[in-house]
Amino acid sequence: MKKIDKIEHEGIIREISKDYITVEFVSKSACAECHAKGFCVAGEEETRFVDVPYSISTLTEDYQVGERVNLVMSQSLGVSAVFISYAIPLVILIIFLLILSNTGLNELMVGLLSLAGVAVYYLFVFLFRDRLERIFTFSIEKINR
Repeated sequence: MKKIDKIEHEGIIREISKDYITVEFVSKSACAECHAKGFCVAGEEETRFVDVPYSISTLTEDYQVGERVNLVMSQSLGVSAVFISYAIPLVILIIFLLILSNTGLNELMVGLLSLAGVAVYYLFVFLFRDRLERIFTFSIEKINR
């Protein structure tokens, strides 16, 4: 079995500025490779743009607008992003539901306060988005063909 240690997307450089290289890529859903994707609404594709900041590896290469490149991110960063986006809010929701349901509040208030707890968590994620953006960055590599 092959171990995957990085996440890659093939893209095209659309713009080069003094701070960033903008890369366009097509984001495919998990079932995009399925033979029935033409008949299924779940097999969606979406064009996205990513700004890749200059780094040591980026500066050593000579990139051109229109060039095909690989967007690369460490798999561990991908797992961390899923953890921050989905696992922590789920745990917060369950904890709030369990604690508040034992306080004697009615179910509507328990549900609303639990959702408010998750909303506060996402507010903190939003407030620290700049720090998270520095952690969760893509790098680019030339495609060797």
